[in-house]
Amino acid sequence: MDELKVSGLDGADVKAGYDTQQYIVIKLGHEQYGIDIKFIDNIVRMQHITRVPKVADYLKGVINLRGEVIPVMSLRLKMNLAADEFTKATRIIILKLEQHGTIGVIVDEVREVVTLSPSQIERASYDGKEDKTSFIMGIGKHENELISLLDLNAVALEK
Repeated sequence: MDELKVSGLDGADVKAGYDTQQYIVIKLGHEQYGIDIKFIDNIVRMQHITRVPKVADYLKGVINLRGEVIPVMSLRLKMNLAADEFTKATRIIILKLEQHGTIGVIVDEVREVVTLSPSQIERASYDGKEDKTSFIMGIGKHENELISLLDLNAVALEK
């Protein structure tokens, strides 16, 4: 297989084959999660969210982004974590999902972009006991840190 040489964000050269994937690393509380970059349409600062009545708690409402009305969900509440704490680092990541259309997710912080090869990803085994694990499709290993890789289709499903 042909290989390319990609320079990492830290300046170190990373050998990457064509089967590598890039993830945006986000923080929710003290945990790091990865979102496949191919689903990310935009990252915007926290802004006014218009509430929508009679929806699930994790659906915070809608925003108007350049004339498009986008539903926004709290990843923290969806994953049964503590309620959101909004800071200067809080962002809304706009995702384009094939089955679910466009949706915004609130995250505590956007950290960096990492490139992971298949050998750096361990697939998660789902046992059905804990809700949070059903949203994780694997664990990425990057520079001695673990990154829980989100299964966005599971996150976007109504529950």
